[in-house]
Amino acid sequence: MGEPSTVDRIRAQAAAALGRAGIDDAEVDADLLIGHVLGQSRGQVQAAAIMRSPLTAADAAAITALVERREKREPLQHITGRAPFRSLELNVGPGVFVPRPETEGVAQIAIDALRSMADPEPIGVDLGTGSGAIALAMATEVPHARVFACENSPDAFPWTSRNFAEIGADNATLVFADLAEAFPELDGTVSVVVSNPPYIPADAIPRDIEVRLFDPAHALYGGADGLDVVRLVSQTGLRLLRTGGVLAIEHGELQGAEIRALLETDGWRATATHRDLTTRDRTTTALRP
Repeated sequence: MGEPSTVDRIRAQAAAALGRAGIDDAEVDADLLIGHVLGQSRGQVQAAAIMRSPLTAADAAAITALVERREKREPLQHITGRAPFRSLELNVGPGVFVPRPETEGVAQIAIDALRSMADPEPIGVDLGTGSGAIALAMATEVPHARVFACENSPDAFPWTSRNFAEIGADNATLVFADLAEAFPELDGTVSVVVSNPPYIPADAIPRDIEVRLFDPAHALYGGADGLDVVRLVSQTGLRLLRTGGVLAIEHGELQGAEIRALLETDGWRATATHRDLTTRDRTTTALRP
């Protein structure tokens, strides 16, 4: 008979297996997968490992099965079904883009812009909301704002709808619509428009295996130069925003100058590109003239 399973033993085995598979934060992922099965936080898993707490055979088998999925580079968030974003926990899975930490900074820019508005009920719009991450962050962190979001992917929208229903922000409205035609009733009244559009050029290959194999192409690729949807966001932003309203667009680290030029050609003013916490250009903002 083999030795009984304990948290410390399976944690070490899982971290080693994930490290061999090329997972950068193998120990973190091991903790989170074990915690998902046991219903524990990462800290609780670490404490259980120190205590060499025993595992049932069923829990050990369940953990091993999840580790094997992660070894194949299935996103951790697809395995657990959850993705943290700022103060939120979002439902995610196949068909919807998994929100990334860098997008939390994009949301911060939109939130700060909403908070700076003198309007008693400033309006924010998230174009192509995906999981609903930015829109729901705006709605929950700026409760006096009214937030509207659209998504046009039939695969993503069920996840978006589930997140809006679960978080239950009564100042947030979700519609199934293409961002180019969304919210005509709001034309000229919006304070902040934000978007994390697909911006990878069609012939580029994403560096991350998880992105390449599991994120929906609809949320990744933006035409030959990657900016087809950015151009639509610019035009929709001009339609929706009132004078002095703020546009914020997430993009790739090498696209800031091109997007600023695009926006300036369209008539936007005060264009500026902002870095994320890794010092990469990540967001370009502009003001509606």
